[in-house]
Amino acid sequence: MENFNSDPKPGRLILPLVLIGMIATTYTFINRVVENNDLDLQTEVQDVQEETNEEVIQEETTTSTTTTTLPENYVSYLEEINGERIVAINLAQEVLEANDNWDNKTVTYQEAKQEFDDFITKWEEFVDILSNPGPPNEFANLVTSHEEIKTLVNLVYQDTIEIKAGLESSDTGERRAAALDSFNSNLDQLTDKISEVVAAASS
Repeated sequence: MENFNSDPKPGRLILPLVLIGMIATTYTFINRVVENNDLDLQTEVQDVQEETNEEVIQEETTTSTTTTTLPENYVSYLEEINGERIVAINLAQEVLEANDNWDNKTVTYQEAKQEFDDFITKWEEFVDILSNPGPPNEFANLVTSHEEIKTLVNLVYQDTIEIKAGLESSDTGERRAAALDSFNSNLDQLTDKISEVVAAASS
C-alpha cells in the first residue's frame, strides 16, 4: 500500500520559518551594531580669533622757527665790528713781524724803532676807529658789549707802546717779551669778544 503526503505543497511550511529566522538575525545584528558602535558625536568648536589691527597713529610734530628781522642799524654795527676784527688780526701780524725782524737781526736798531713806531701809530688810529661811533644807543646789550671791546682794544694799544719800551730797555729782551705776551693775550680776548657779540646776535 502506497503512503501519500496529505499536504500537496510541503515547502510552504519551511518558507515562513526561514523568514522568521532572517528577521531575527537582522534584528540581532542591528542591535549589536548599535551597542558596539556607540559613537559620541562631538561638535568641534572652532575658536575664531579676530585679529585686531591696531593702527598706530604717529603725530608729526612740526617745529616752526620764527625768524626775527634785525633792524638795519643793528646789522650795520655787527658788520662793522666783524670787519674791524679782521683789521685787528692784520695789524697784530705787523707787530709780530717787526718784533721778529729785530730778534733775527734783519734790521738795524733804528729801522726796528721805526717799524715799532709805525705799528704804534696804526693801533692808536685803530682804537679810535673801533671805539666810535659805537652801536645804536637803543640796544643796551650792544652798548654794554662795546664798552668791553673798547677796554680791550685800549689794552692792546698800550701793549704796543710797552713793546717799544722793551726794545729801548737796557735789559736783554725780558721786558719786550713780557709785553708781547700781554699783547697776544689781549688781542685774543678782543677778537673773541667781537666774535661772541656777532654770534649772539645771529643765534
